[in-house]
Parts: sequence; C-alpha cells; structure tokens
Amino acid sequence: MIASDFEAAAAQPRPFYRHLYFQVLVAIVAGVTLGHYWPDLGASMKPLGDAFIKLVKMIIAPVIFLTVVTGIAGMTDLKKVGRVAGKAMAYFLIFSTLALAVGMIVANVVQPGHGLHIDPATLDSKSVSGYVSKAHDSTITGFLMNIIPTTVFSPMVNGDILQVLFVAVLFGIALALVGERGKPVLDFFHAVMHPVFRLVAILMKAAPVGAFGAMSFTIGKYGIHSVANLAMLVGTFYLTSLLFVLVVLGLVARYNGFSIVKLIRYIREELLLVLGTSSSEAALPTLMQKMERAGCAKSVVGLVVPTGYSFNLDGTNIYMTMAALFIAQACDIHLSFGDQILLLLVAMLSSKGAAGVTGAGFITLAATLAVVPSVPVAGMALILGVDRFMSECRALTNLVGNATAAVVVARWEGELDKGELDRALAGEVAAPGEQEAANEGVVQRVA
Repeated sequence: MIASDFEAAAAQPRPFYRHLYFQVLVAIVAGVTLGHYWPDLGASMKPLGDAFIKLVKMIIAPVIFLTVVTGIAGMTDLKKVGRVAGKAMAYFLIFSTLALAVGMIVANVVQPGHGLHIDPATLDSKSVSGYVSKAHDSTITGFLMNIIPTTVFSPMVNGDILQVLFVAVLFGIALALVGERGKPVLDFFHAVMHPVFRLVAILMKAAPVGAFGAMSFTIGKYGIHSVANLAMLVGTFYLTSLLFVLVVLGLVARYNGFSIVKLIRYIREELLLVLGTSSSEAALPTLMQKMERAGCAKSVVGLVVPTGYSFNLDGTNIYMTMAALFIAQACDIHLSFGDQILLLLVAMLSSKGAAGVTGAGFITLAATLAVVPSVPVAGMALILGVDRFMSECRALTNLVGNATAAVVVARWEGELDKGELDRALAGEVAAPGEQEAANEGVVQRVA
C-alpha cells in the first residue's frame, strides 16, 4: 500500500506554484517592483540576499569534497582522473579563448563606446582603486598561492572552491590507492552525502527570499535608469552572450547529441536563481546534482563543474575584451591589430590567474588593463555603475557553459548515460528535491 502511494506521488505532477523556478521568478518580479517604486526600502533588503548566498556557500565545500572524493575513490583506473582533467582543461582553454575572441570581434563591429569622447584625465581613478589593488592576485604566481591551502582543513573553513577541489582530488586519489582498507571511509562518505544533499534541498527553500532581497537591492541602489547611459554596452553584451550560448554552445551541443535549448530549460531553476542573486555559486550544489541526474558520471561532474567555475568563464571572458575595447573607444584611443592581440593574450592569462579571486570579472579586467598600457585603468570607472547589471549575464553564461562542459566531457570519456540525458532533458527525471517533497507528502498522508 505504502509503495503504491510512493509510486503514485512520483507520477503526479506538482502544482506550478510549488516549483522553485516559479517561486524565484515571482520573487524577482517583486524585488524589481519594490526596488523601482520604493528604492530606499529596496536597498535595505540587501541582507536577505547576502544571507542566502552565505547559506549556500556554507554547504558548497562539503558538497564538492564529498562528490569529488567518492567519485575518484570509486574509479578502478586512476589514469582516468588525469584523462578527465586533461580533457576538461582542453575544453576550457578552447572555449574560453573563443569567448574572448567573440567579445573582441563584436566590440569592433558594433563599437559601443564610439562617440562618447571621454577625456581619460577627467576620470575618477579612486573609484576603481580597490579593484586595481587586488589585481596582483590575478597573476599566475597569485593563482598558485591561492590554490594551495595553508592546511588540509583550511579550505573547508574558508570555502575556497579551488582549494577544496585541490584537497578533494588528492584525498580521493589517496583513498583509491589504499584499496580495501579505505572502504569503510568511502562507505562513510557515501552515507554522509545523503543528509548533506538533503540539507541543500532545505536551503533551496529560502531561494525566493534571497532572490527577492538581492534584486530589490540592485534596482533600489542603482536604479534601472542607470543603465540608460551605457545601454549600448549593456545591450551589446547581453546580445553577444545570448548568441554565444545559442550558436557556439548550441553547435557544440548538437554535435554531441543534445539540444542547448532543452539543457537551458532543464537548469532553469538554477538560471533564475543566478539571475536573482547575481551569484553563480548559489546554483553550484543543485547544478552538480542535476548533471548527475542527467546521466553524467559523478566522477566527471565532480571534476568538471567545480573546476569550470574557475576556468570556464565564458561570460566573464566576453565581458573582459568587450569592456576593454569599450573603454578604448569611449576615450578615443585607437588600438592597432597588434594591441588587440596583446590584449587577448593578456586576458587569456589573467582570466586563468584570477581563478578563485572574489569579484573576478572586474578584477581580471583591472589586471588586463594594467598590463596593456594603451587603455587607461581609470577608464573602468565608466562601467562601474552598470557592472552589477552585467554581472548577472556573466554568471548566467558561465553557468550554461559549465553545464554544457559537463555533458561534453562525460561523452568524450564514455561516462554519459545518453538515455538518462534524453529523459532528463525531456522533463521525465525529477529535479533535486522534488522526489523528496513527494515522499514527504506520502509520509504525511500515511501517518
């Protein structure tokens, strides 16, 4: 009787208003409305968004550690770890560079900064000095210092994604090498994963509140009108990111046997969460769950998705070259073909060096301009006011890029269940938390 109740609950669709994506969408609309009509009150909602993001960051380190360790320790062939990592890095390098090139090409064609005639001497460099001071962390040396933790346990305390990933990979390899003696530890980690992911589902219930607070703050503090002065740049960036996702990633998806549009629909809850909070980290735990449910092997998801959060930043790369050329055009600075190639090469290095640095989008731009003397770093003050609005698009593009990378690398490695992927993209696989919610309803009815 109970078993049949569970089956019936799983088969029954949930009311639309109980889906997380609908609740987050309503919260975003409510946040925009409050911030627009009552800006002071909207700006005061910032703690709600910050608190939710802190809640999610609290659980990110355990999720990554457990997923990576159990995935690697469960591999019978440790050479596969290096092979997956190598394929992932090759994918990241190719498409990150392509994103930089796309941003540069579009900026040259559209020229969003043309006609502004800004005198660099009139720009307020103090407004961006804080970002410039952090730019030294976006060097390769800074990257190496960032990825190696002080102790084995400090990444779990600090929550640095790259450091957690670094320790998890080493521990997973060590656990695999000890063989049967490590089985009790592996079984323990598998057991711990259930309450950890259940905690993720609980925290996600607060997502609408977080999205409401973050969106109210953004609109209340900056105002929609602040976009008008730089509408050409913002509009060009959004359109370019959309074309990159639908055309470039769309072709990659089609070649690998799936639809980018269906993938976007599958991760719509995560996309709306990112849109509401302007933080891609808020969607990391559930994205990893969803990619596993879509047929990607746990070991691949555990390596590709967290690493992609630092190395596969397609949206950030489009933004970097486009913003740099916008500043040059606005200040009537002519960049030769050689200057633009230098800009592209520097951006390639700085975008990788800034992995794990907070506020990486603006900081890597500062690091890039600091090395390319033709474009004044003070010109970043021109886009500081609308950077918040562009950060949402950067995060959305980065999220879609990492979801695509997980599927592609899994397919390359032969670790993709194509049937499960097709069912997930067709909406036949329950999203994380939905099955648990249905089970809870059955338990209540039985009780």
